[in-house]
Amino acid sequence: MRIADFRVEIWMNRWETRCRYNLAETCVDSVTVAELLALAGLDTADLAAELAPMRLGYGAIEGSDRLRAAIAARYDTVTQDQVIVAHGAIGANHLVYEALVEPGDLVVSVTPTYQQHVAVPESLGATVRQVRLDEAGGWRLDLDELADAARGAKLLTVTNPNNPTGALLAPDDLAAIAAIAGREDAWILADEVYRGIDQDGPGTSPSFADLYPRTIAIGSMSKAFSLAGLRLGWVIAPPEVLEAVSRHRDYSVISVGMVDDLLAAIALEHADAMLARNRAIVRGNLAILDGWVAEEPRISYVRPAAGTTALLRFDAPMSSDAFCTRLLETEGVLLVPGSAFDTDGVVRIGYANDAAVLTAGLERTSAFLATLGA
Repeated sequence: MRIADFRVEIWMNRWETRCRYNLAETCVDSVTVAELLALAGLDTADLAAELAPMRLGYGAIEGSDRLRAAIAARYDTVTQDQVIVAHGAIGANHLVYEALVEPGDLVVSVTPTYQQHVAVPESLGATVRQVRLDEAGGWRLDLDELADAARGAKLLTVTNPNNPTGALLAPDDLAAIAAIAGREDAWILADEVYRGIDQDGPGTSPSFADLYPRTIAIGSMSKAFSLAGLRLGWVIAPPEVLEAVSRHRDYSVISVGMVDDLLAAIALEHADAMLARNRAIVRGNLAILDGWVAEEPRISYVRPAAGTTALLRFDAPMSSDAFCTRLLETEGVLLVPGSAFDTDGVVRIGYANDAAVLTAGLERTSAFLATLGA
């Protein structure tokens, strides 16, 4: 199977351990095990009491009952038998594509997006039609364009909240997308890994899983829950999809780690506390970023509505690759070039890390911009 280079991951793998100010990270500032336990109202003795008698076998292949029940509780209509656990959202997405997509299928992907949602179905022989969000319209989705592109589609892929733009679909748009998919009897693959950290209101937007029966919803402990080190995600889907996913999963994942399963269950059982912490971080840090953009004449952006990322448009006579490389070499600041998302003239920033790192990195970016001249 031939597949395109995963540009954002290649860039991150090359530079994220070699920079001074990582403004490319997409997870909310990670927690320690001690911090997780404190948020859950537990201590190390409580955890030790659960870990000490644990036999470290494969565990429950589809994920423990405890974990799948905690995942299902994050949705309005989902039960635990609609949930299967995978190695991160990236593993969950890959399994779904392997299970559903065949040569000649039509997949419609709303872009810019995580490259997996274009490159993987293409590698499986599908035709991928891209419907691009409109930057001038505030990263708005043109529903008429989506309806035209979706004719004959087997699968519609949407990331909501969106990576890299930080756009968030309104409830009316979610319903309209479901109606478009319904007319084609198509599946919706809803990558919802940033769900739960919206900038306004209660902070958690609706899930496609609660709106449309032919939804495959993907979630993760990495982004909104600050626990990327667990490498744990999930698929929510009807039985026929879970059966197909399980057939492919048997050849690759088998099961997730039992310790990861336990820690994820603890976090999700105390999701309100976890998300309250993380909403405070993303909302406070976006205020820092917003103030910087307002004062920086060479930078503009569409203010993100959710998630941890935004695209910054820069005013400089160079490619996004050159911009990011020179910034990294001169100031030690890591951003992601927009070319990784087929969108040049912009860079992606992750603003949900430590506030001091964000502030210092933005100051160094301003120093770099000041050297570019008129």
